[in-house]
Amino acid sequence: MTESTISAEQRARLTARAAFASSALAVTLIAMKAYAALQTSSMAMLGSLTDSSLDLVASLIVLLAVRIAATPADQEHRFGHGKAEALAALVQIIIITVSAIFIGFRAVQRLLAGAETGQAELGIGVSIVAIVLTIALITYQRHVVKRTGSLAIGTDRLHYSSDLLLNGSVIIALVLDQFLGLVGADAIFGLLIALWLLWGAWSASGNALHQLMDREWPDELRKRFLDACKDYPELEGLHDLRTRSSGTHDFAQFHVWVPADWTVQEAHDRLDAIEEELQQRFPNTEILIHVDPEGQTDRETLLPSEITEKAE
Repeated sequence: MTESTISAEQRARLTARAAFASSALAVTLIAMKAYAALQTSSMAMLGSLTDSSLDLVASLIVLLAVRIAATPADQEHRFGHGKAEALAALVQIIIITVSAIFIGFRAVQRLLAGAETGQAELGIGVSIVAIVLTIALITYQRHVVKRTGSLAIGTDRLHYSSDLLLNGSVIIALVLDQFLGLVGADAIFGLLIALWLLWGAWSASGNALHQLMDREWPDELRKRFLDACKDYPELEGLHDLRTRSSGTHDFAQFHVWVPADWTVQEAHDRLDAIEEELQQRFPNTEILIHVDPEGQTDRETLLPSEITEKAE
C-alpha cells in the first residue's frame, strides 16, 4: 500500500496508534526519570524528567487532536476538522516553551548555588534506556508521518527527536560533573537543554501557524499542481489558483476560461472529469474549479506565472 492509496480510516488508525505509542513511552520515561532525578539530584535529569512529563501532556493532546481531525465534515464544519491538528501542535509548542523557561530558571539557580549531583551510574543507565526507547518511537512516528502527512504527529516526532540530544546531554553532564570533577557542568547542560527546547519550539511553530492562517502551499507543491494541470487542454487559461491545507487534507481552487460556445452542461461534465483525475493524482485534495467566460478575470491580483496563456 502506498501513501497515495491510504484511506481516511487507515490514516485515522495510524495516527491514533502513533499517539498511543508516544503516550505509553512518556509514562514509562516519567517513572524511570523521576526515580533517577531523586537519586542523583541532577539538574539535567530534572530537565529531562520535566520534558518527559510535558511529552505526556502533549501526546494526550495529540491523541485527542487526531481523533477530532479524523471526524468527517459536518453541518457546522463543512471543511472538516483537520485544523485540530494545527491547534494541537500549537499547544505543544506553548508547553515546550513553558518547560524550557522552567528548566532554564532552575539551572541558573543550581549553577549559582554550586549544587552537586550523585549516583551518576543510575542516571546514565536510565538515559541510555530512554535513548533506545525514543529511537524506536520516532522511527515508528516517521513511518506514520510518511504515510499520513499528520502535522500533529510530525510535531510530536520533532519533540521526541530533540529528546535524543537531551538524554545524551544528561549522560555527558553526569560524566563531567562526577567523574571529571567539573562542578556546575550539570547545571550548564540543563541551561543548554532549555535553550535547545526553545529553539525547537520556535522551529516547530511555523507549520502550525501556516495552517491556521491558511497559508498557500509550498512553492514546490504549487508548481507540481500547475504542471499537472497543463496536461489538460481544457485548463488552458487557468488563473486565480488559491490553495491551503487543513491537517492532512489539502484544498485547491481556481478559475478557468472556457470557450463561449460551450454549454453549462458541457463545461460541467468536462471539468468534473478533470477534477476527479487531479484528485487521484493529488490524494486527499479537494479541488474546486470555477468557470469564467474566456478572457474574463475577477481579480486584479493574479500572479502572471499562474496564468496559462490560451494557445493561438
